[in-house]
Amino acid sequence: MTSLAWLIPIALFLGGLGLAGFIWALRSGQYEDLDGAAWRALEDDPPEKPRPGV
Repeated sequence: MTSLAWLIPIALFLGGLGLAGFIWALRSGQYEDLDGAAWRALEDDPPEKPRPGV
């Protein structure tokens, strides 16, 4: 029973911390451009120039 006295406050604290992080992400615009990141992952990188002597 004593372990529940420790686990419940710790779980509530971690849940509140996660909720605060989620609210911070919403307010700072982290979820504004979801499609842009998906398209950037599919774009090809420019070809690298060959290095001399390799």
